[in-house]
Amino acid sequence: MKSRSVPRQENDDEQPRLAVLIDADNAQPSVIEGLLAEVAKYGVASVKRIYGDFTSTRMTQWKQALLKHSIAPVQQFAYTSGKNATDSSLIIDAMDLMYTRRFDGFCLASSDSDFTRLAQRLREEGLTVYGFGERKTPDAFVQACDKFIYTEVLRSETPAATPAPAKPAKKAARPAASKPAVVAEPTAAPAAESGKGEALPLRLIRQAIEEASDEQGWAFLGSVGSYLNKVRPNFDTRLYGHKKLSDLLKAQSRHFQVEERAGEGGVKRFYVRATG
Repeated sequence: MKSRSVPRQENDDEQPRLAVLIDADNAQPSVIEGLLAEVAKYGVASVKRIYGDFTSTRMTQWKQALLKHSIAPVQQFAYTSGKNATDSSLIIDAMDLMYTRRFDGFCLASSDSDFTRLAQRLREEGLTVYGFGERKTPDAFVQACDKFIYTEVLRSETPAATPAPAKPAKKAARPAASKPAVVAEPTAAPAAESGKGEALPLRLIRQAIEEASDEQGWAFLGSVGSYLNKVRPNFDTRLYGHKKLSDLLKAQSRHFQVEERAGEGGVKRFYVRATG
């Protein structure tokens, strides 16, 4: 018997429709603003739901965030002590939404590996899956998503302006001649690698360039970025101190050469090749 679900209307002018499902037991209210801003890059959040036992005092901090961002709470009582019924509720809703055929993708916010099979099933249906979770998220769930964004990166974007006021405090200590030299070394060392203490996957980037390069070794930067995301869903330039891939590779001039060219209609396109 054929499904009677309503087929999703295709319209090239419309942005992808996304369902955002948040596991309140494994997500923090402090990242919700950055998370929704990230979701907006990929499409429109047609559905925004959060799952948890909101009778618990642990969930009181979510109330203000839910009202501010118009997120619908789905109450799920803990039937048995030590057991989490939230996961099952989220998974059931995700499958129901999937069968409506109204969505292009799902955003799953959780650090729980229990959602690995859900992400796989959604992708089997031809939907794009964006995962959001902390760095502790098991690799199985990360790899099951098309793209995985660490929430630490989203949280750091909001307080990004706070390091600026900290600098004057260090300037006040200028009378000590030894301090400038000590401060310069720690900032220079991470910048050479990543800018945030994260080791840059040079071999992976070179492989991505090789896969998309022409006979002269030049590769379109967009193709390089697409390959990196397919091979490593959690690859994010912000982990290495840069918002754009072009800026990240420009900062690694020892290893990569970036060239800006004018394409059709005067549109600028970036190309890159490995030099080291």
